[in-house]
Amino acid sequence: MSQGVYPNNWKQIATALKADCDWRCTKCGKVCLRPGEKPPDWTKSQRKAHTLQVHHWNCDPGDNRLENLACLCSGCHLYYHRFGRGNISPGQLSLFAQKKVS
Repeated sequence: MSQGVYPNNWKQIATALKADCDWRCTKCGKVCLRPGEKPPDWTKSQRKAHTLQVHHWNCDPGDNRLENLACLCSGCHLYYHRFGRGNISPGQLSLFAQKKVS
């Protein structure tokens, strides 16, 4: 996540929205981990699969109106970016171009 395009209070916005969603994915209903929750017998992969993320429907990280935000588990979030609208942002393309040139 590029911090330069997110507002300074993004962490607070995202945490409040996740709490409002009761730490549950709004697409599939998966219950996700809360901050500091780390089941001792889970692998890193299992923890990542149960991580709640905040998605911007219009792919603009500066547009933090509630109607533009959704709580999604990492799998559903990835699905929207791979198969939904706006799957590659200009920032991602510039990183790819930089890596290719190097």
